[in-house]
Amino acid sequence: MMKSYIWLQTADGSIQQVEQEVAMFCPMICHEVIQKGMGSSKNYAISLPQRVNPAMLSLILDYCRFHQVPGRSNKERKSFDEKFIRMDTKRLCELTSAADSLQLKPLVDLTSRALARIIEGKSPEEIREIFHLPDDLTEEEKLEPLKNTTDDPRIRLLNRLYAKKRKELKERQKLKVTVSCFCFYFLTLRLKKSVLMIVQLMISCHLLMETMEILKG
Repeated sequence: MMKSYIWLQTADGSIQQVEQEVAMFCPMICHEVIQKGMGSSKNYAISLPQRVNPAMLSLILDYCRFHQVPGRSNKERKSFDEKFIRMDTKRLCELTSAADSLQLKPLVDLTSRALARIIEGKSPEEIREIFHLPDDLTEEEKLEPLKNTTDDPRIRLLNRLYAKKRKELKERQKLKVTVSCFCFYFLTLRLKKSVLMIVQLMISCHLLMETMEILKG
């Protein structure tokens, strides 16, 4: 059976021909072909989003090429996915962003989980270092939600993590206040007991002196 091909244009202006069944695994591309009739020739190439450069498109097509084949076992898919996401954080972020712009949710979920594992248990400072974010804020300010005008999945992931971190920070601060209050109460109680003991001692001494005076008389 002869394969059908469509034309895609990446953000840098380069145009390439790819297998239609593979490319249409991406909902955004599928919509352009079915609803708008694009991609049928080089002159009507589908313009891909800005975040999809040739390198990212190549990775995405590799993912689609494997997963669009029916009949693969879950074990095969899991093995492929584990090997597929073995890349540095920067590349993983770029791939998440590119896949999101093509509405390829399974790949977005896969890369987001990989990123979540990378930053799990990390401090805000370590997270900002991983994502090359500025580090001139207080601990509370660092955990404020980031603006996400482009609906970047990396920012969504960070904001979910920051929400969790903010909750942990508030709980720590609440615990500190509770401990401080307890310490203050304990010290106050000790102080009261000490004062009471001193007063009792003074009373005892006074009574003793009075008793001695009586005995002398």
